Amino acid sequence: MLDILKSVKGVLKPEAVCIDNNVFRLHYKGTTALLLVCCLLVTSKQYLGDPIDCIFDGVKDKEKGKAMDTYCWIHSTFTVQVPPNRTGKIGEQFPYPGVVTPQEGDKFKHHLYYQWVAFTLFFQAMLFYVPHYLWQVWEGQKCQMLVMDMQSPVTKEEARRDRQKLITNYFSLNLHHHNFYAVRFFCCEVLNFLNVIAQIFFTDLFLGYEFTTYGWRVVQFANMDQEDRPDPMALVFPKMTKCTFHKYGASGTVQRIDGLCVLPLNIINEKIYIMLWFWFIVLSALTGMVLLYRIAQVFYPQLRLQLLVVRARLASHHDVAIVARKCQIGDWFVLYQMGKNMDPIAFKELIGKLAMRFEGKDTEK
Repeated sequence: MLDILKSVKGVLKPEAVCIDNNVFRLHYKGTTALLLVCCLLVTSKQYLGDPIDCIFDGVKDKEKGKAMDTYCWIHSTFTVQVPPNRTGKIGEQFPYPGVVTPQEGDKFKHHLYYQWVAFTLFFQAMLFYVPHYLWQVWEGQKCQMLVMDMQSPVTKEEARRDRQKLITNYFSLNLHHHNFYAVRFFCCEVLNFLNVIAQIFFTDLFLGYEFTTYGWRVVQFANMDQEDRPDPMALVFPKMTKCTFHKYGASGTVQRIDGLCVLPLNIINEKIYIMLWFWFIVLSALTGMVLLYRIAQVFYPQLRLQLLVVRARLASHHDVAIVARKCQIGDWFVLYQMGKNMDPIAFKELIGKLAMRFEGKDTEK
């Protein structure tokens, strides 16, 4: 298990300069790492052994048995969807849920998804990383270049003054030219939200339209009486299924051989997807709230002022108010990002210098 976790530690490695926010990082760090760990778990035989093991009547040879396992893995297994009016107890009328003698009119549910779980989880992990990659390209290390040598509280005073002078001149020359920078970041946040919603419906399609209600049914199952409750995890991820194999008999006629297949891999799959159900719901809710918060920032300058006051907590309220009044949403966003990465004292001094420049009191170029 430690080897699996070590293999994805690069995704969780902290960055020298923060160019986003905590919810954004939940997408490309938290979710990507989670999906990659799940992908590695379902491909690791050391925990479950073979992903499928089938039993066929009349098949004694071990090599033939392996061939049957491979056939059922490739061509899918199935369960019988028993109508509600047909009652029976597991272990008496039928051996396992979905493993019954089919009758006329019964529907079969084929399970082919388990071949693709690892590939799908990896694909989803990459999709969660895409908005971050786009933002990295569009951001172009602007924040890193602006806060260079200003992160440490022990920076030499002369170097700090020179850096603050450069940043002050930069903002004076580029005031009101950062809106596109902010819009790109906001678009990546919207892309995060659209991606997580799309992932929910994509997973639902992948699992045969069982995913959107999966978590809720598991919660209901936990609160029901043990004798009456149908296990939704066993219905979506059956551990025992049926498989039909056709071959020529001794007389040249086609023989139909029914087998039972054990799917140990579904022990992991059911846990993975219940965890992903709750994670996607929480992540989509958090991302939606961030988007509402971002809309409020765009349309309410007073909110931007209060946020800048909190970020520049050591600066005077008067200086922060002067800077906030001069800044449009893009200028404010760049300053706020710099405040995340700069030493608080250096950021306070920068706000003071910007206030003086905007008031016309600082003529030093």
